[in-house]
Amino acid sequence: MTRPKTLAELAGLQLSPVSLQESALLMIDCQNTYLHGPMQLVGVEHALNEARRALDRARQLSVPIIHVAHDAGPGSLYDVQGKSGAIAPPVAATGDEPTVIKNYPNSFAQTDLHRQLQELGVMKLVIVGFMTHMCVNSTARGAQDLGYQTTIIADATATRDLPTTDGQVLAASQLKEASLVGLSDLVACVVATVDDLP
Repeated sequence: MTRPKTLAELAGLQLSPVSLQESALLMIDCQNTYLHGPMQLVGVEHALNEARRALDRARQLSVPIIHVAHDAGPGSLYDVQGKSGAIAPPVAATGDEPTVIKNYPNSFAQTDLHRQLQELGVMKLVIVGFMTHMCVNSTARGAQDLGYQTTIIADATATRDLPTTDGQVLAASQLKEASLVGLSDLVACVVATVDDLP
């Protein structure tokens, strides 16, 4: 059996990891709601540690860092004014690092994220955060539509088990892998850790 090819390969394209030095780091929805309770993600502590490693590296390189937080309003699991919607302390913004508040899975949808990146002159993105199958996925696809070259750090993302259409359970590890494989078909380059960036 021949090895399957990605759409990128069939189109003669090569999805290569971007250099963090030439990129902006997007920290997507690294919020407390994912650390415990009904939205706790599988492997979230490891992913948050990896996200922190990427954040530390970006700060050392003095590259643009943009935090993104999902807001679903007062009393919700994503209440950015409350504890659950706050960005987790290990990766919270410091100094003049901006935070984009969004209401949709795609971080570019009805936010000024694209404008901020354009003002910075950045067209390369490194993405970390939560959840792999939802907001990381949607933001990467939105970035492609806008012409960005995107790399996702796999170990710095996480998701959760989900019910399947036939009443079974799809394990978070399988959902995460499928989501990242789908993105690597054409949308983004996927690397394991920040150490894999050039």
